Amino acid sequence: MGRLRLQSSIKAIEEEPEDCEITSSSEAALACMINSEIGAVLAVMRRNVRWGGRYVSGDDQLEHSLIQSLKALRRQIFSWQNQWQSVNPALYLQPFLDVIRSDETGAPITGVALSSVYKILTFDVLDLNTVNVEDAMHLVVDAVTSCRFEVTDPASEEVVLMKILQVLLACMKSKASVMLSNQHVCTIVNTCFRVVHQAGTKGELLQRIARHTMHELVRCIFSHLPNVDNTERSLVKGGSSSKNEVARFDNDYSFSSKSENGGRTSEYDGLPSSGVFNSTSSSSLVSGMMDETTVGTDIGKDTVPYDLHLLTEPYGIPCMVEIFHFLCSLLNVVEHVGMGPRANSIPRANSISFDEDVPLFALGLINSAIQLGGPAIRNHPRLLSLVQDELFRNLMQFGLSMSPLILSMVCSIVLNLYQHLRTELKLQLEAFFSCVILRLAQSRYGASYQQQEVTMEALVDFCRQKTFMAEMFANLDCDITCGNVFEDLANLLSKSAFPVNSPLSSMHILALDGLIAVIQGMAERIGNGSINSDPPPVKLEEYMPFWMVKCENYGDPDHWVPFVRKRKYIKRRLMIGADHFNRDPKKGLEFLQGTHLLPEKLDPQSVACFFRYTAGLDKNLVGDFLGNHDEFCVQVLHEFAGTFDFQDMNLDTALRLFLETFRLPGESQKIQRVLEAFAERYYEQSSQILANKDVAFVLSYSLIMLNTDQHNAQVKKKMTEEDFIRNNRDINGGNDLPREFLSELYDSICKNEIRTMPEQGAGFAEMTPSRWIDLMHKSKKTSPYIVADSRAYLDHDMFAIMSGPTIAAISVVFDYAEHEDVYQTCIDGFLAVAKISACHHLEDVLDDLVVSLCKFTTLLNPSSVEEPVLAFGDDAKARMATVTVFTIANRYGDFIRTGWRNILDCILRLHKLGLLPARVASDAADDSEMSSEPGQGKLLTNSLSSAHMQSIGTPRRSSGLMGRFSQLLSLDTEEPRSQPTEQQLAAHQRTLQTIQKCHIDSIFTESKFLLADSLLQLAQALIWAAGRPQKGNSSPEDEDTAVFCLELLIAITLNNRDRIGLLWQGVYEHISNIVQSTVVACALVEKAVFGLLRICQRLLPYKENLADELLRSLQLVLKLDARVADQYCEQITQEVSRLVKANATHIRSQMGWRTIASLLSITARHSDASEPGFDALSFVMSDGAHLSPANFIHCIEAARQFAESRLGQTDRSLRAVDLMAGSVACLRRWAQDARDAMAEVEAIKLSQDIGEMWLKLVQGLRKVCLDQREEVRNHALVSLQMCLTGVDEIHLPHGLWSQCFEMVIFTMLDDLADIAQGNSQTQKEYRNIEGTLVLALKLLIKVFLHLLQELSQLSSFCKLWRNVIGRMEKYIKLKVKRSEKLQELVPELLKNTLLVMKTKGVLVPTSTLGGDSIWEQTWLHVNKMFPSLQAEVFPQGSETIQSNPGDSGRTPVSNETASLNE
Repeated sequence: MGRLRLQSSIKAIEEEPEDCEITSSSEAALACMINSEIGAVLAVMRRNVRWGGRYVSGDDQLEHSLIQSLKALRRQIFSWQNQWQSVNPALYLQPFLDVIRSDETGAPITGVALSSVYKILTFDVLDLNTVNVEDAMHLVVDAVTSCRFEVTDPASEEVVLMKILQVLLACMKSKASVMLSNQHVCTIVNTCFRVVHQAGTKGELLQRIARHTMHELVRCIFSHLPNVDNTERSLVKGGSSSKNEVARFDNDYSFSSKSENGGRTSEYDGLPSSGVFNSTSSSSLVSGMMDETTVGTDIGKDTVPYDLHLLTEPYGIPCMVEIFHFLCSLLNVVEHVGMGPRANSIPRANSISFDEDVPLFALGLINSAIQLGGPAIRNHPRLLSLVQDELFRNLMQFGLSMSPLILSMVCSIVLNLYQHLRTELKLQLEAFFSCVILRLAQSRYGASYQQQEVTMEALVDFCRQKTFMAEMFANLDCDITCGNVFEDLANLLSKSAFPVNSPLSSMHILALDGLIAVIQGMAERIGNGSINSDPPPVKLEEYMPFWMVKCENYGDPDHWVPFVRKRKYIKRRLMIGADHFNRDPKKGLEFLQGTHLLPEKLDPQSVACFFRYTAGLDKNLVGDFLGNHDEFCVQVLHEFAGTFDFQDMNLDTALRLFLETFRLPGESQKIQRVLEAFAERYYEQSSQILANKDVAFVLSYSLIMLNTDQHNAQVKKKMTEEDFIRNNRDINGGNDLPREFLSELYDSICKNEIRTMPEQGAGFAEMTPSRWIDLMHKSKKTSPYIVADSRAYLDHDMFAIMSGPTIAAISVVFDYAEHEDVYQTCIDGFLAVAKISACHHLEDVLDDLVVSLCKFTTLLNPSSVEEPVLAFGDDAKARMATVTVFTIANRYGDFIRTGWRNILDCILRLHKLGLLPARVASDAADDSEMSSEPGQGKLLTNSLSSAHMQSIGTPRRSSGLMGRFSQLLSLDTEEPRSQPTEQQLAAHQRTLQTIQKCHIDSIFTESKFLLADSLLQLAQALIWAAGRPQKGNSSPEDEDTAVFCLELLIAITLNNRDRIGLLWQGVYEHISNIVQSTVVACALVEKAVFGLLRICQRLLPYKENLADELLRSLQLVLKLDARVADQYCEQITQEVSRLVKANATHIRSQMGWRTIASLLSITARHSDASEPGFDALSFVMSDGAHLSPANFIHCIEAARQFAESRLGQTDRSLRAVDLMAGSVACLRRWAQDARDAMAEVEAIKLSQDIGEMWLKLVQGLRKVCLDQREEVRNHALVSLQMCLTGVDEIHLPHGLWSQCFEMVIFTMLDDLADIAQGNSQTQKEYRNIEGTLVLALKLLIKVFLHLLQELSQLSSFCKLWRNVIGRMEKYIKLKVKRSEKLQELVPELLKNTLLVMKTKGVLVPTSTLGGDSIWEQTWLHVNKMFPSLQAEVFPQGSETIQSNPGDSGRTPVSNETASLNE
């Protein structure tokens, strides 16, 4: 009738069909429930013949007392309906408990009674407000744990056992359970464990329920641990307890079953025949745990036994300590089955199941206790001591178990301990990782694949704890007394991820997960602040004892971070020193002195500490040094021995630890010195038995000899125990040492050899008992555990250590992987590595990552595929790698250096395949232009990029990805192609999506945000990728690449106008190489020239300090090959025109304007380019808008070129002359400004400059006056006259006029005269030259008369006047057509000139006594041409001269004649 139910988290079989849990709390319901339970018990009892009749006792027939008590209870229960809280629970529990305790009842009756008690407990009637609830709970526990019943059949027996478990668990889960005493809780656990123990011979169900109940009990008990805060009451004040009284708990509260005839069977009393446990005490919780000797041995000397009265108080720490100790003692069975430190040797074949069963059960219970106790364990010293020593020692042993189940459970426990108690387990954790994890995870130590896999899983779980690796690094790697656990674990993960000559396995993926978990943990910490991207280097300025370095506050990162970094620096230096020492001890010590780790003058203590705390030293050399007879070496030896802690340590254990640190020398004298130092130190700390240090020495020497005797194969006759004891008689101050003491030493040496030649470089050591004892000693003195938070204090140092192997490992897995989920894992790792590298400014690491990733894009592989685009679309790995490369480039480009070359190789490959979006580079520049010059930028860009930057060379095969895609869809008429398949279309679609995700254009459009170093590297990479241009023909593909790279280079140049100085030199040299090496027009030189012009256009307004350099670069255009220049002349001119119009105000230097003017001047000789060129010149010169002293001369020269140019219409030449003539106004304005604003000295200087500019102007006009075209030269003459006569406001120096007449006017007259007298061909070319001669002569006279006053003041005026008359005389003699005009003009001009000179007082008659020689010279020459002219001008003056021809008058005439003849 029973059915399986789940009650209070435990499965049990109930016989009654009623629901067991009654939720109603009404008193009436409770009375009814108890009444029905009484009926149920009575009903079952009546089914038995024994209880069905009556017992006769004397004269009366009475019912059995059990039945009577049940019936009495039935009569009372309904009278308690309204007062259950005040009713003593014993009244309604006792009848049922009596049935349970009775040895007369059978299993069915006992089972029903147990069910009744269970129902009452789960009815929640018992709580802390119930009267006498404490006694009631104790009664229940006492009764159930001492249950007696007759065994009728195995099934019913199992039911009773299950119900016992059920009731005990209900007791612990009851609200009133807090009233249970420590003693009763221990009894409950003991009873449950006995059921577990006995269930081994019962059914599977009972076994499972018993174990489950045990788990629930432990969970229930230890869940209260966080709430216990009174630890003092747990400890004994007086330290006395009654072992005998406690020992009887086991007998009082043991339970047994009996056969039907009442005889006890050994099956339930004693041990099972299988013999799992070696004694009753080992499986008896109460007696074992309260035995002082046992506790003292297992826990150690600090363990204090509990007072008896504490066991009767409400349960708390005392019972938890004892239960936990009991659980740990279950693990000690390892010593009896050969699972020692060398557990990975071949186990006994018949012990596998046993090895797994008991330890697994115990470990599971311990794990539950730790999970629920959590951090509260550290508040209770006895519990913590158990965890630190006994538990962890057993975990170290079971960690090397061949059973994957045990290993997995051990790792789970250690993970829980790490989570809750790591601050108290620093050295234990180090030992676990060094001696278990790092040993088992590598096959070279003989671990099975299952062991390796479980170990790796555990390690990955640890790596997923965000601060685990950081704490390992801070606490262990940065501690000179500890190993480099972080480094070893990181290397292990990296190596384990490498598939060496084998396909990718789950182990490789597991290791990869761990590696990436560590990396992602670092990446997540980046955003949490406190990142020092480049921490300051650690330096030791002076010597201080490295073993004494302390931290003021281990809880404050401001203190501990520099502290651990300093310790790590010291540790690294010590390792380097060890390497030097191993090669040459003297040089090694000198190196450490140089790094301030040893004092300048060596002292014994510092050298001893170097030997003691430095890993990697050659132990042979250390042993030789310590055994040396030199006084200093002896002092070092004693200091070295002083670094050991032998407190309360056995002699053999101390000796083992001492001799592990170096190799004992072979010479007896050296051995003696070493052992003397050891004996002295040991006697100082452990002198309980030994009379003096000599005893320690003799005994140590004896142990060495015994060790050699027992473990040397050449010794045939081995020393016996008696021999050993006899050899050591009377050594303890004339007395014998205790025999037990010597026997223990003998056994220890025989079983476990002292290795006098310790292994070097053998990897990770085993955890021997002596090492564990040493570890426990060290743990009391080690520095506090540093708890890391979520900030990246040490990530820079950690990542620098593991970055190389990590990238290599992820790359290899990515290479071998075949599934997308593995791809994604690797990609996540790559991105995390990139983020960390960028954050911590590890540029080399990021470059390595980029190089590695670029290989996986397949873009750099030689194309051996017919359709590389399709292949790329079908290759998920390549596409993911490509997206990742460009994601890194966009996100972390600031810290990429040489990696840009690989990235550009990928971009170029995509470009060649037609997979890039069209015009990536131009769009990049356009975006920048639009943002900076919204008004006109786009128009300018379009004119450059579309109208004038079209490639003349071979066009690209396709214009972007869509063009490529359309090619696929199109049908070639010459070579019919089948329609693409769906797979091909899908591949192209995937490729399109991939390229879109890459955002390649952002690399260049956002380059303005790149750090300077990265930007420079990007530009250099572009120049490198473009290749050096070669003269002659290059392949279209190479040219296409060079053009594309140049576009990108120009784009980033334009996007970085604020940093143009950084890029300019490289850009200019690259463009210069292109321009100077190109001999035919092609797309590359076109891009170079117009790109250069575009850069100048865009940057001149913003970079005035670079204006000269930018404009000087335009001289490259002048160096173009003639054929190339001719082809692009018009477009170049248009761009120069735009440049001038946009930036005229920004060009201020003569050099800049010289370049501009040179470019414009050249256009005057080019038919297509002359118009835009002249347009630009007009823009500068019209109204003097942009003329300045810096550009005046250059513009005049350019204008002259246009004036003389025969290209185009004459009107343009006339306008060019007008520009020249109009520039005089600027000179007048500048002169006026100089007088108004400048100091006298500056004004004089500017006046001189203006004079030179004016002279250049009139010289230019003079040249135009010789033009073949009559209209032009006549207009030039008029303009020249204006420029000569309209400069009164400039105040030119008088001496400049004589230069002007000589260099300009007279030269022009002479040149015109020569032309007029030329041959017939010349006459044809210069039509109507006589008109020009007339104008020229008029110009001469007008200028002369206009300047007569100033000229007359010149000392050379006489010579000037003679030249004027001479030119008139020359012109009247010219033989030209229509010369009558000149014949008429010359006398008239001469007469007018003489009249003006007369009027101005320049030409006056001289007296007979002499006068101005001008008078004589004038008439001397005039009378030759026009004898009558003197009379007309000076009617009286001629008579005077004729009437006074005396000697005094003739003398000056002869003098003047002499001067004319010069």
